[in-house]
Amino acid sequence: MKIADRMSNLGTETAFEVLAKARKLEAEGKSIIHLEIGEPDFPTPENICQAAINSIKAGDTHYTPSAGIPEVRKSIADYISRTRHIEVHPDEVVMTPGAKPIMFYAILTLVNEGDEVIYPNPGFPIYESMIKFVGGKPVPLKLKEEMSFAFDTKDLKKLITPKTKMLIINTPQNPTGGILTESEIREIGEILKDRPDIWILSDEIYSRLIFKGDHFSITQIPGFKDRTIILDGFSKTYAMTGWRAGYGVMNTELAKLIAQLMTNSNSCTNTMVQKACIEAYEGPQDSVEVMKAEFMARRDIIVDGLNSIKGFSCIVPNGAFYAFPNITKTGYSSKDLNEILLYKGGVAALSGTSFGEYGEGYLRFSYANSRENIKEAIKRIKAVL
Repeated sequence: MKIADRMSNLGTETAFEVLAKARKLEAEGKSIIHLEIGEPDFPTPENICQAAINSIKAGDTHYTPSAGIPEVRKSIADYISRTRHIEVHPDEVVMTPGAKPIMFYAILTLVNEGDEVIYPNPGFPIYESMIKFVGGKPVPLKLKEEMSFAFDTKDLKKLITPKTKMLIINTPQNPTGGILTESEIREIGEILKDRPDIWILSDEIYSRLIFKGDHFSITQIPGFKDRTIILDGFSKTYAMTGWRAGYGVMNTELAKLIAQLMTNSNSCTNTMVQKACIEAYEGPQDSVEVMKAEFMARRDIIVDGLNSIKGFSCIVPNGAFYAFPNITKTGYSSKDLNEILLYKGGVAALSGTSFGEYGEGYLRFSYANSRENIKEAIKRIKAVL
C-alpha cells in the first residue's frame, strides 16, 4: 500500500498500545492492575449525564456551528474569565471533540515547514508527533527532576532561535505531575516579551487537579493573552474522557481559522455533549473536590509505596494524577522494566521513554485506580524485583 510520506512523521500515544497489551493478557486469564492509562476511574457526575439525556430528549441531535453552540462558548468564556482572571469573549472560544484537536489545529495553523517548536520533554507524546507531522522541527526542553520537573529558564533561552515559532508549556504536567509556579511562568514571560512572533500553546487540561498552590496561566501576564492558545477541556476534571469534550481559547482571528479547520474535519462537536458541558461548568462542583481529595490520598499511597521499593526514587507530584519515579538504580532500562512489570508482575505502567528521550530512567504510573489496587501493585512490583 502506497501512503503519503507525511504519515512516516506521525507518532503515537503509547498508553493505548500498553492498554491493548494489558487487555490481551487479561483475555488470556492474567490479572492486570491498570496504572498505564491517564483516565479518572470515577463515573461522570449524574447531573452532567442527566443534562445530556435531557438534551437528547429535547431533540438536540443536529449540527451546530463549527466553533460550538453560543451557550457553551459563553459558559467556557465565563469560566476562563473567572479562573484565569482575564476577560474572555465567546468569540475567542472554539469547542472541539476532545482537547487534542486544539493541539493539532494550533500547530497546523501556525507552524510552517522548518519552523522550530520548543516543547517539554518528558512530555505528552502528541506534541512532538504533531510538530513533525506538519514539517516543523521539534526542540525538546528538558524537565529536571531536581527542579521538581520544572525546566531551567537558562535552557529555554539557549533553545530560542530566529526560527522559533512556538513554545508549548504544560502545567500541571503529564507525565511528571509537576507544576510550573507563578514565578516560573513569569520568568518565561520575561524571556519571551521581546519576541512577540513566538506563540505559546498552554496546555492546562489538569488545571483543576493541583494539590499545592494555585494554577497560574501565562495569559494572566499583560501582553500574552492574544499570543497564547489555552488548551483545556472536561475529560480529566469531570471524568468525561469518553465524551470527547475540549476547547481552545485564543484571539478571535485565530479562532476563526481553527473553526474553519473544524468545519473541514469534524463539522462540529456532538450537540448533547456540548449541553452537558454547560452543566459541568455551571452545575454543582462537589464531585470535582471529592475526586481531587481522593487523588491526593492515592498519591500519598503510591509515592510512599514506590519509595519503599529498592532502586526506586519518587518525588511528590503536586498536580494531575501521575507518579514519575526514577528507576535508574534498579539496573534496568525504562522499557525493559516496564515490560517485566507487565508480563511478570501484572502491573501495567508506561516507560518514561514513551514521553521523549529525557524520560529514560523513569516510569509513569497513573494513580487513577483504587487505593487497594495501588497497594497490590506495589506488592507485585516488590515481588518481581
